[in-house]
Order: sequence, then structure tokens, then C-alpha cells
Amino acid sequence: MSKQKQAQLRKSVAAFAKSDTRTGVVQLVNTIVPFLVLWFLAYKGLSVSIWLGMALAVVAAGFVIRIFIIFHDCTHGSFLKSSKANRVVGTITGILTHFAFEKWKREHAIHHATSGNLDKRGTGDVWVMTVDEYIHASFAGRLAYRLYRNPLVMFGLGPLYLFLISNRFNRKKPKKKERWNTYLINVSIACIYGLMIGLVGWQAFLLIQMPILFVAGAAGIWLFYVQHQFEDSYFENEDEWNFVKAAVDGSSYYKLPKVLEWITGSIGYHHVHHLSPKVPNYHLEEAHASTPPLEKATTITFLSSLQSIRFRLYDEEHKTFVSFREIKHRLKKRKISLQVSSQISTLQEK
Repeated sequence: MSKQKQAQLRKSVAAFAKSDTRTGVVQLVNTIVPFLVLWFLAYKGLSVSIWLGMALAVVAAGFVIRIFIIFHDCTHGSFLKSSKANRVVGTITGILTHFAFEKWKREHAIHHATSGNLDKRGTGDVWVMTVDEYIHASFAGRLAYRLYRNPLVMFGLGPLYLFLISNRFNRKKPKKKERWNTYLINVSIACIYGLMIGLVGWQAFLLIQMPILFVAGAAGIWLFYVQHQFEDSYFENEDEWNFVKAAVDGSSYYKLPKVLEWITGSIGYHHVHHLSPKVPNYHLEEAHASTPPLEKATTITFLSSLQSIRFRLYDEEHKTFVSFREIKHRLKKRKISLQVSSQISTLQEK
């Protein structure tokens, strides 16, 4: 795609970067109110059956995902017209989703500016190692990476790490605004937890809140993971990296059933979002449908997305993701090479 066509594509999608306060308010009502109602019903359901209460909590988790999408749009300043309103709503939804608004806003902006750039990995993205990096890594480095990419760790322990550690602490020497926003959200969460435990008891609170956080967290990590980790995703070094290609070729169109598309705030149109982050979630589908070149974006369904679990390393040579099993022979070859080098060195010393 020529630079002229890339510029035209960005311009076409940018036309949908228009906030609609009325739509935003409606979305807040049809998202937060059902969540609060479901939380209350889950609490009442516990008196009938623990399983009923927890089942309703799982449904409530879906609305937490949708609340997060609102939070996410607020960090881009796209959900509402007023920047102040975006900060206020973003902080409130940050409390509900347990994400620090200013902290995540900064990290996510870096993610958008560096997605698919092999030389600028490490902030706001999923840890990706290239095949060459993995082969030359130490045993400890390879072990750490394998644990990180293990589904049980990523989607099992991942939500706990996200909510209890990563989102609760600031980076070193943060800006004052970021630091105090994190403190505000942490204190607010603690106060709400204390109030709710006082009202319903700690056992009931944990039986409802923990499933909500775990399911919403695991689903959120999955969405973030699968929309950049597909077989022929885009990754290039700084001198070859291109923003438009990273957006269109490095972000998938996750085609979900309408119910799940609504719950996830249309974030499946991830290629549109990366091409123009200012497009609010309620315009993503329209932007995709109105821009013919975006039909070429990689489309994955829920079933086909399950294959991404085996994509562990990026092969720079073949421009594709591969599994650990697929590079076993390269590791053996390197081990033999190191053994031969060691033997030669020993002989030379003698």
C-alpha cells in the first residue's frame, strides 16, 4: 500500500472519530445499571444456592468487560466530547474495573505508538520473544518466558497479578497527576470493599466479587492477547516499522457473535481502533463497514482464535508465529554447537 493510500485510509477512518455525548450516556446507563442489578441479584441468589449466586456473578463479569471498554475509550479521550468528562468517567469506571486511569492511559498510549515494533516492546503489551532471542536466551530466561506464555499462568494467575499488583502500584517517579490518580482509585476501591463487606458480609462479598474479577480479567487478557497474536501478525524492526501496516496487518478483526460483540464494546474491530484510536467503540463497526480496504484485515472467529494459544514465538525470518515445539530442532542444533565450541576451547587450552 502506497503512502498516499495509507494517508487516505487514515483519513477515511478518522472521519468516524466523533464523540456523541448522548450515545455515551446511554451506554453508561445500559452498562453500569445492569452490572449493579446483577451484583445485587447474585447476592440474593446466594441464599438460594451458592452456584446460582456465582453464575449470576459470571454474567455480571461480562458487564465489567463492557465497563472496561468505556474506561478504555475515556483514556483515548474519545468516549465523550468533554476532556474533563472523559477524565471523570474514566476514573469512576477505573474504580469499577480496578484500573488506574492515568497510569493505564500512559501505558496504553505507548502500546498504540509501538505495537508491532520489535525494537520498542515492553510497555502496555504482551511479552513477545522472537525465535532468535529465545534460542540465545539463558535457561532462566527461557523458563520465565515459557511460564509467562503458559495459558494457566497467563489466564489463571494473570488476572490476580493485574488487579492486585500491576494496577495498584505506580511506576518509578510518575508524574504527580498519575501518582495521585492511582492513590485515589486505590483508596476508593478499599472504601467500597469495606462498605460492601459491612453490608453483605465478607463471605458473600468474596463469593460474588472474586468470580467477577477473575472472569472479567481472564476474558480481558484473552481479548488483548488474541487481537495481536495471530499466525501472520505484523512485527518489524524500527527502520521498517509502519504505523498503518501495524494497525491493519498487526491487529485482527475478531468477528464475534452479536451478543459478545455488544459485551466487548465492538473491540473486535481492533484494526479500526489501532488505525484511529479516537474512534469511540460505538462507531467502530460503522467505520469498518464504510471503509472497503479494511475488508482485507485478518479476520478471526472465536473457534479459529483458539489456535493462537500455540503461537508462542515470532519467527522474524518467516514473518509468522510458531510454537515451542516447532523450534526444538533449532535449540538442539545450538546446544550441539555450544558443546563443540566448548570442546574446541578446551583442546586449544591444552
